[in-house]
Amino acid sequence: MIAIIDYNAGNIQSVRFALNRLGIEPVLTSDAEQLLKAEKVIFPGVGEAGTAMKFLKEKNLDKLIPQLSQPVLGICLGLQLMCQHSEESNTDCLGIFPVMVKKFERVLKVPHVGWNNISKLKSSLFRDCSENSFVYYVHSYYAETGEHTIVETNYINSFSAALQKNNFYAVQFHPEKSSTVGEQILKNFLSL
Repeated sequence: MIAIIDYNAGNIQSVRFALNRLGIEPVLTSDAEQLLKAEKVIFPGVGEAGTAMKFLKEKNLDKLIPQLSQPVLGICLGLQLMCQHSEESNTDCLGIFPVMVKKFERVLKVPHVGWNNISKLKSSLFRDCSENSFVYYVHSYYAETGEHTIVETNYINSFSAALQKNNFYAVQFHPEKSSTVGEQILKNFLSL
């Protein structure tokens, strides 16, 4: 069973439809028992960090998610919530990645919306993906680069396009909206 964490955040249905295209019918759940026994867990999200963390705490998911031992994939807000702290609403997050999430300086258009390339690919999550492939972004906040960065993108400054620590993977972009590259990343995650 592939589980998608259902925590009141946007883009859950588009992730579900992307998995359907790969022949998978995921379970949308916030139930601890189902999440613990899932083969893989996807933690998507579009929304605001403070509100999302409040919901996770109400459901005790803030304690559960960092304890999951199967492969977990955070997407967009999911990546940011897996970090230590976000400047958005000055929010303490899950702390899986010891990384700070910062707001883009308004040197260019913010939010960063549209296609941008990924570089310095370092993980099996990106097997059969080419250096400088284009993926789709919608975000105003970014995770800094550091020891857990497995892919980078440059927009205003370099940031973590993807992070990995142990069984936890996360991408800032939307693989479910990133054409064949995104589909390959989801296939790679499902085959971990």
